[in-house]
Amino acid sequence: MKLRENNMLDELGGAIGKGLLAGLAATAAMTLSQMIEMKITKRKPSEATLKVAGEAAGVKPVGQNEKQKVSQEIHWSYGTIWGISRGLISLTGLKGLPATLLHFGAVWGTSMIMLPRFKAAPPVYQEDFKTIAIDGLHHAVYATTAGIAYDLLDRGSKHERKFDKLVKRLRLQGFIRRFKR
Repeated sequence: MKLRENNMLDELGGAIGKGLLAGLAATAAMTLSQMIEMKITKRKPSEATLKVAGEAAGVKPVGQNEKQKVSQEIHWSYGTIWGISRGLISLTGLKGLPATLLHFGAVWGTSMIMLPRFKAAPPVYQEDFKTIAIDGLHHAVYATTAGIAYDLLDRGSKHERKFDKLVKRLRLQGFIRRFKR
């Protein structure tokens, strides 16, 4: 006797929950990456999150302590929520490196569009190579960590077993194995 049937809402809820956890882990990794980079390059923390929050929601913190607090709250919330997209990607059947690359493109691409839109950063074509490379590195750290965390949380799920069965039927094991784990 089955006590619980799997359904689409169950799968969606699981993907969202695992995505949030993956996003939290990825935000922690990206934060650490940024802290190390800022120590090496002597770069000051970005105020891009505050500029976007000011434009989008009218948030205007007063004083340096409040600015840092609001900036961190937005950074952690935004990064954690982006994990949901990693979960939604998994519902398409993608996992491993292909899912991570798609997630990376979505997260970094959105950043490249939204920050200039809110006048929080210049358009990417006006940035120098070093700035673009550093930003890409931080977003790669984020997406890679989210991908690893999500795939570990999703390991052995009904969804993964279906995907593995399809791969076996299509005789793609050798090709897919290179991108798995």
